[in-house]
Amino acid sequence: MKPELHIEPEIIVRRAKHHGHAHHGGAWKIAYADFVTAMMAFFMLMWILGATNEDQRRGIADYFTPTLIQMANSGGSNGVMGGRSLDAEEGAAPHNTLRGTRPTAITGGSTSGTLPAAPPSTPSRMIPANRRSADEERFRKVEQIIAARLAGDPTLKGLKGQIRFVRVQDGLRIDMVERADFSMFALGTAVLTPEARAMVRTVAGAIAVTPQPLTVRGHTDALGFARGGANNWTLSTLRADATRQALHAAGIDDDRFRRIEGVAATDPFNPKDRNDPRNRRISVTLMTRG
Repeated sequence: MKPELHIEPEIIVRRAKHHGHAHHGGAWKIAYADFVTAMMAFFMLMWILGATNEDQRRGIADYFTPTLIQMANSGGSNGVMGGRSLDAEEGAAPHNTLRGTRPTAITGGSTSGTLPAAPPSTPSRMIPANRRSADEERFRKVEQIIAARLAGDPTLKGLKGQIRFVRVQDGLRIDMVERADFSMFALGTAVLTPEARAMVRTVAGAIAVTPQPLTVRGHTDALGFARGGANNWTLSTLRADATRQALHAAGIDDDRFRRIEGVAATDPFNPKDRNDPRNRRISVTLMTRG
């Protein structure tokens, strides 16, 4: 007999390879990208702060505020005033009010079967603090509207620096200032130039929807007249009234004007140089309501 052959099974052992460090994925890349983005934003902010003046920074801040004026033609709540009326108290959209008689509970002595009409309600008076707050809100809106119209109209962009806003005790003063290469009036007269009329219409469009009373003041430089009879007092008064007429023609009611005056060169824009062209200006003040 042949001996039986026993075949041993072949066992193959495969050992897993171990790496020195575990794989961490790409999470660190996301964190690094966020860090780089934050640093870029930080340096851009620092650059903007260093490269702009106060007026430019205020304009940038206004651009990102919720009260940003939309330049596109739109209606409803997407307009310049966001659907609100400047004529409403406190500068906000008026609340819905009940019209007609209000129903009241029937008392035990009433047998007529009808509800008696409630006595008419008296309108609540706005306290002075709220009135001042409403005036301040309107003043800010006026500034924003004028700035937006000057920036949006190519024919008025060159006049952007000629309109200045000054908060005074009486309210908001809007100064329309001349310069060496820009005159609001023909030399020695009270005749408005076409550019000045466009500027006055821009101001009128912004203040027409406000209820504030107005004052108009004319200013001149200290240069005298070569001919006799005329003087800066008369000229500044005539120019103030010419501006009033232009404002009225642009939609401002006559009963809103409280005072029209000319002060000649007594209140110069540049006291160090009384002949500075910027001393020739027209001031329109929106007065706070006491």
